Amino acid sequence: MVKIQVQNLNIWFGSMQVLKNVNLEIESNEILTIIGPANSGKTTFLRMLNRLNELETNFRMNGSIQMDGTDITALDTELLRRKVGMVFALPTPLPLSIFDNVAYGARTHGIKNKKRLYEIVEKALKEAYLWEEVKDRLDISAFKLSGGQQQRLCIARTLAVKPEVILFDEPCSGLDPISTAKVEEAMLKLKQNYTLVLVTNNVKQAARVGDRTAFFLSGELIEMDKTEKIFTAPSDKRTDYYIRGKFG
Repeated sequence: MVKIQVQNLNIWFGSMQVLKNVNLEIESNEILTIIGPANSGKTTFLRMLNRLNELETNFRMNGSIQMDGTDITALDTELLRRKVGMVFALPTPLPLSIFDNVAYGARTHGIKNKKRLYEIVEKALKEAYLWEEVKDRLDISAFKLSGGQQQRLCIARTLAVKPEVILFDEPCSGLDPISTAKVEEAMLKLKQNYTLVLVTNNVKQAARVGDRTAFFLSGELIEMDKTEKIFTAPSDKRTDYYIRGKFG
């Protein structure tokens, strides 16, 4: 089932066109990985899925992005960002306890009951594969966690508001291999209940976790297919050159 449909998407910042006539569909409960060299438009595309680009000056777009058949530009941005959560490259915990970090979104949406909040926090931390590591110290500062744990805490904070889609922008770029493996393990489990879109410069990571992979170059979607095919028999030689490390 198609979750997000992108049609003829063009994006400019001032006179610079960053995305050029992008057409693709993202299916429910899949991990779509997006690869490509720097300045290929990957992050701009990702940020468009929850309209973060609109915060930039001189932004304009044409084309359409529909989620479950509704144009996302017609939705209230706060509602959209509840439906489409985002995890950034650098962990950004709040200056609060572990518990309060995860409970933050639920509280802002009016949930006050302590038992209900605890249930939400526990579930989100379990889904982010962090619960066993922090369950006995939920009251300590989130800043006392390691970088990898902080990133999984940010994933839990996103999950706590029950999104439908989770966007990941280079979530493992600053993490060690063990922490990266834990984040990837969480992603593979999360796709049972969520739709995931992952921008990564690590082509091996894309190969490990992606159900399908899209290759962007200079603002264009060059090709998109099942990940196994992209990495073994891509249709475009530029995709092959990028995966082999001949540029990028």
